[in-house]
Amino acid sequence: MNWLTKLIPSIGLKRDSGLSKSKIPEGLWNNCPACDAILYQPELEKSLYVCPKCDHHLRIGARTRMSIFFDGGSFHELATKITTKDILNFKDTKSYGQRIKEAVKVTGEEEAIIIGKGKLEGTKIVVAAFEFRYMGGSMGGAVGTKFVQGVDEAIASKVPFVCFSTSGGARMQESMVSLMQMAKTSAALEKLKEAKLPYISVMIDPIYGGVSASIAMLGDINIAEPNALVGFAGRRVIEQTVRVDLPKDFQKSEFLLEHGAIDMIVHRHDLRLKISSILSKLHSQQ
Repeated sequence: MNWLTKLIPSIGLKRDSGLSKSKIPEGLWNNCPACDAILYQPELEKSLYVCPKCDHHLRIGARTRMSIFFDGGSFHELATKITTKDILNFKDTKSYGQRIKEAVKVTGEEEAIIIGKGKLEGTKIVVAAFEFRYMGGSMGGAVGTKFVQGVDEAIASKVPFVCFSTSGGARMQESMVSLMQMAKTSAALEKLKEAKLPYISVMIDPIYGGVSASIAMLGDINIAEPNALVGFAGRRVIEQTVRVDLPKDFQKSEFLLEHGAIDMIVHRHDLRLKISSILSKLHSQQ
């Protein structure tokens, strides 16, 4: 028996079954999609899901985003019990209703956005965070309604509003209803502006389509995480349309910053303090 034969049983592999179930507890390890490094989950959580090897910002869910952004214990969820209705009876390879049920099962969320109220370094704020795992973070009627309710709460409470956007765009299963949300959410942000309350937009990889063309780019300050893909149409669509080869870093946040499309790039470790610093200059507590 050679050393490999001795090793195989200890890592839970069988010669006859190829890659079979490991004895390592599920969820204990993760891997970086950028450098393929194997990452210990508890350490990854401590690093706010930023790879310690290559500094890649792993995608995280909306509720995780809320938990690491708000001051501990201050988060209170708003605009709950708002769910999507399949008014068009839309069906592609699956019915829209089935896709909604699957998204709810996968994410545990009612919709592709969460609205919360709490404190950031002691400052009261309202925050919206998109959940990309819920149908690609697409914006339909329910998402638009929840977002507007979040803005309304910020106005009523006279506090700043922050949005973390990650989305594939407007939800095609709702047709014009989803496209209307671009105008509806933009109008709500105009009311926030009239109330002289700051709006900080944070763009998370990836952010495309109708969301990028509306609420994601309407911030008083537009921030992006490092290497986030931000655009309206996808790279391949643009290349096929204009028939030119685009730069390798096209649509990455660094490219957008260089060309003046966003205001700053902020590392996830620095987001809380940076946004708190910005709000201290833009907003005085009433």
